[in-house]
Amino acid sequence: MGIYADRARELRPNVVMAAQSLPDEEAAKSPELFARWETDTEYEVGDRRTYDGILYSCIQAHMAQDDWTPDVAVSLWAKVLIPDPKVIPEWEQPSSTNPYMIGDKVRHIEKIWVSLIDNNVWEPGATGSESLWAEVEE
Repeated sequence: MGIYADRARELRPNVVMAAQSLPDEEAAKSPELFARWETDTEYEVGDRRTYDGILYSCIQAHMAQDDWTPDVAVSLWAKVLIPDPKVIPEWEQPSSTNPYMIGDKVRHIEKIWVSLIDNNVWEPGATGSESLWAEVEE
């Protein structure tokens, strides 16, 4: 087992680099392929890192600080909201940096909704959202 573990450690940087080229939908299915977010590290736009088991994408180049974790620094990091297109997740309020896109499906208020527009940050079923979300059958 020692040889395989050593080889896996050698290959890890190549796996991480190759994973960067995956589209978000594919990348989010296997967040363990990505390096963990670390403080005192320089990040470039498009870098992906995991934090608390969730995949985030860097949207603004920066040097990471302790209080700029991906879960709170929404101007620096965007959470991938639809990690697996085959699984309909619970709706969560997106920020302007990680909106739902046309065709994304979510569960909310015991119903399933599909986004009718790109860059959708509105709550499904809320008053005035009829042109933004459509209720669909499972």
